[in-house]
Amino acid sequence: MTSASPDSPPLGWRTWPGWIGVLVLVLLARLPWPLQRMLGRGLGRLLRAMLRERRDVASRNLALCLPALEPAGRDALLAEHFAALGIGIFEFARAWWGAIAPLRRGLQLEGLEHLAAARANGRGVIVISGHFTTLEVCGRLLCDHVPLAGMYRPYGNAAMEWAVRRGRLRYASAMFTKQDIRGAVRHLKRGGLLWYAPDQDPSRGDSVYVPFLGQPANSLTSTHQLARMSGAAVVLFQHARCDDGSYRLRLLPALEAFPSADATADTARIMAGIEAMVLQAPAQYLWIHRRFKRRPPGVADPYSDSII
Repeated sequence: MTSASPDSPPLGWRTWPGWIGVLVLVLLARLPWPLQRMLGRGLGRLLRAMLRERRDVASRNLALCLPALEPAGRDALLAEHFAALGIGIFEFARAWWGAIAPLRRGLQLEGLEHLAAARANGRGVIVISGHFTTLEVCGRLLCDHVPLAGMYRPYGNAAMEWAVRRGRLRYASAMFTKQDIRGAVRHLKRGGLLWYAPDQDPSRGDSVYVPFLGQPANSLTSTHQLARMSGAAVVLFQHARCDDGSYRLRLLPALEAFPSADATADTARIMAGIEAMVLQAPAQYLWIHRRFKRRPPGVADPYSDSII
């Protein structure tokens, strides 16, 4: 379901813990940006120490996907990943409820002409990126330049879902749940832009195994299906946080001959595009996700010793 404005907030007593969490995030969103970056790195160190299972998952993912990296290099990358996670929490909060002006300074934005070309003649565009710690804030920054809608998985906590949706609708042109395929297709057929990240191991939906960072990865065919149903073009969206705290956004030319008649081949193209993004900003990818929890027959589960 979509809406131009959020519904009334849920106020039952069961939502109170969620509202306390929202209040904390709203207050954190208003801290100065340099302080947020410093606190975020500290928070990342704390998360690395406390979230043992997630740390183990990230470590195994790095060993699977970057086998050429020496153990010391993987450990350093793991530490940087948790620092990026900590900063990312502040970025999410600021994107939803804080001032975005400090994050616009030094912004590097390339490829708007590719998006304009893809939108020619009223065609809709599916904008694809991966699950990076910068996902929300960079989507927020792109919304300064184009009317971008988002596709997302709703939060289980009613208070958080209401508050985050309201925050996102400050800048997104619309929000669609992942279950609202009809709404997303209608939006694309009207010439809209739809941004989402299809790179996580799906719990449901049509999926296939395709290569991703050297591993067989269970991957949704949703980009192929959405493009086929809507006639939309597909544009890859690279984004990253630079060392100085600024951001780099890059839109690539629309994929040619997409969709094809082969859903597996199309899905492999999408995963290859996201793989290239990961290799450009490896510390900022969401390594704590169990990306390879489903394996083809005969392939061992790399997380069998973890309880997540």
